[in-house]
Amino acid sequence: MSADAIRSGRTALGIELGSTRIKACLIDADSHEVLATGFHDWENRFEDRLWTYSLDAVWGGLQEAYSGLVSDTYDRYGVRPTSFGAMGVSAMMHGYLAFDESDELLVPFRTWRNTNTGPAAAELTELLGVNIPLRWSVAHLRQAQLDAEPHAGSVRFLTTLAGYVHWRLTGRRVLGVGDASGMFPIDSGARDYDPTLLERFDAHSGGGLRALLPEVLVAGQDAGALTPEGAALLDPSGALQPGIPLCPPEGDAGTGMVATNAVAPRTGNVSAGTSIFAMVVLERPLAAVHHELDLVTTPAGDAVAMVHCNNGASELAAWAGMFGRFAAASGSPLSSDAVFETLFGEALDGEADAGGLIAYNHLAGEPIAGLDEGRPLFVRTPDSRFTLANAMRAQLYGVFGTLALGMRVLADEGVALDRMYAHGGMFRTAGVAQRFLAGALNAPVAVGDTAAEGGAWGIAVLAAHLGSGRPLADYLDDLVFSGAGIRVVKPDPADVAGYSAYLDRYRAGLAIEAAAVNALP
Repeated sequence: MSADAIRSGRTALGIELGSTRIKACLIDADSHEVLATGFHDWENRFEDRLWTYSLDAVWGGLQEAYSGLVSDTYDRYGVRPTSFGAMGVSAMMHGYLAFDESDELLVPFRTWRNTNTGPAAAELTELLGVNIPLRWSVAHLRQAQLDAEPHAGSVRFLTTLAGYVHWRLTGRRVLGVGDASGMFPIDSGARDYDPTLLERFDAHSGGGLRALLPEVLVAGQDAGALTPEGAALLDPSGALQPGIPLCPPEGDAGTGMVATNAVAPRTGNVSAGTSIFAMVVLERPLAAVHHELDLVTTPAGDAVAMVHCNNGASELAAWAGMFGRFAAASGSPLSSDAVFETLFGEALDGEADAGGLIAYNHLAGEPIAGLDEGRPLFVRTPDSRFTLANAMRAQLYGVFGTLALGMRVLADEGVALDRMYAHGGMFRTAGVAQRFLAGALNAPVAVGDTAAEGGAWGIAVLAAHLGSGRPLADYLDDLVFSGAGIRVVKPDPADVAGYSAYLDRYRAGLAIEAAAVNALP
C-alpha cells in the first residue's frame, strides 16, 4: 500500500530547517503516517558578532536531507519518488533576509538568535503599542536603519528563511500567516498585516514597509508550484519533477502547533529544541503589553500568545555528550539514546526541588531573563545535595526555566489551559521531560506518537491539507488525530511545589548570570 501511494503521488513532503537539523518527512496523504525521512545536521555560526547560516549551507543541507529521504524511501519500499501530491517548507521563524532590486542578498542572514536589536525593539514596542521582540524581522530592519547601515536603503524584499526557500522553489514571494506574524503584527480578523500599524511604522520611518514584505496566505491556500529551477535546486540529480503544488511556507512555531493539534482556543504546545517556546491559542485579547509575550497566530490566522526562549536543550545535550564520553572512556560505550535514557531515568530519583541545585542553559542571550548574552552555569551552595539524580533533574528543570517565567505572566493574565502538547526530541524518553514540564506549568501535558518527528511532519500535514476546503482545526481533529496515540500526564503536586521552589532560586540567581556575562567576555 505504501509503495502504491508513493508511485501514484498520494503523498505529501514536508521539509523543515531547524536550528541544528534540516529534516525531510514524507507522509501518506490519506493516513498521514510517516513513510520516510531524511536529515542533515548543521550549526549556526557566530560571525562579526552575529549568528548566521550561509545560503550555500541552506541549499547543501536541503539537498542532503532530500537525497536521504529518497534513499530511505527506496530502502523501505523499492521506489525512488520523482513527484509528490504536495509539499511544503518550514523553518525557524523571524530573522532577517534582505534582498536588493536584483534579488541579491544584502547582508548575511541574521537569525532569530541575535539580540543586537534592543533599541529598535523598544522603539517599535512603544510606537506600535504591541510587543515587538528583538528577533522579529521588523526589529532587524529598523535596527539597520537606526545604525545607518549602508544596505538599509537598498532593501526591496524582506523575508524569513522559510519564505526565502519557498521563493526560490516556486518564484512566489509569499508567507504563511503564522510565519508572517513573526515579521510584523497581524490583524487576525483580516488574516494580514495590521494596516493601522503599517501606516504608523511608515509615518515614523519614512518607508513603504508593506511593499517589502511577502504576501500573506493562510493554511489551505495555493502558494504556487515547484518550478524546473526549484526542482533542480532541491534535487541536482534531475529526477525530481516540477509542477508539485506547495502549501504556504510556515515557521517552526506554526508547524509545531499542527504537529500537536494545538490550534484551538485553550490549547497550547511546547516545542523544545535549540530554542524552546510555548504557544497558547487565545480566547480573548490580552489586557496589557508584556515583553515576555509575543502575539503571533496559528497557520489559520487565529491569535496566539507565544513565550519564546532563545535557549532550549543544547546545554542538556552537552552534558549528555560528556557522560557519553565518560561511558566510552570507561570501556562501556553507550549509544546517544541510551545515554539520554539513563540520565533521564536517574533524574526521576532526584528531589522535587533538585536538591538546591540550579542549571542555567543560556548559551545565547535571553531577553525574558534580561540577558544580552549567555553564559551556561551550574550553581550549588555548600548545603545543596549534589547527586547525579539531582544534577540531572536540575538540568531538565533548567531547560524549562525561562519558559516558566514567561508562562507565569500568561497565568497572571487569566489565560486558561485545558492541555499543553509537547514535541521535540527530549520528549522521546517517555514520562520524564513530559512529567517535569507538567510540574513546571501546573497543567496537563500531552505527548503524541509524532512528538519526535515534530515540525517536519507538521508541514507535511499542512501540505496534505492544501486544497481540502476544510478548516484546519476540523481537518486535524477528524482526519489526522482521531486515532492518534496520545499520552497525557497530569501535574504531580510534589513536582509543582518542587518546581516552584526551584524557580524561585532560578529567578534570584539570574543576578549570577548577569555578573558572569560581565566578568567572562
